[in-house]
Amino acid sequence: MSAMRQPGAIAPATGNGLHVLQPSGWPQPKGYANGMMAEGRYVVTGGVVGWDISGVFADGFVGQVRQTLENIVAILAAGGARPDHLVRLTWYVVDMDEYVSNLKALGKVYREVVGTHYPAMALVQVVRLVEPSARVEIEATAVIPR
Repeated sequence: MSAMRQPGAIAPATGNGLHVLQPSGWPQPKGYANGMMAEGRYVVTGGVVGWDISGVFADGFVGQVRQTLENIVAILAAGGARPDHLVRLTWYVVDMDEYVSNLKALGKVYREVVGTHYPAMALVQVVRLVEPSARVEIEATAVIPR
């Protein structure tokens, strides 16, 4: 049976009204979900970078990730959403090795800022970002349940 027709498991809705999609037989992902399903009002960010409200970038890659996630949480709150409403994060990094070599610290920062909710995620290395000092840029999509 092809992967497109493979039956999968839909986890029961959590307290946030989201369902995690996990195709049958697939390995359990760590730190992300293969897919999410939700109904409700969407909150979408643009590409968010790790600077503070005065435009100053945090120090280092992990510092920028922390500030980026904090900025996303602030945008979600402005739309009436919480981190556990996230259904997708797309990360753009300028150095994949920098990301991989900081996995433990990134996991800690993620849990401190977002919690233990892991939406569908993608990670892409890019040549550069619009802001020359940016090491990471993240787009977020959240769904506030009906």
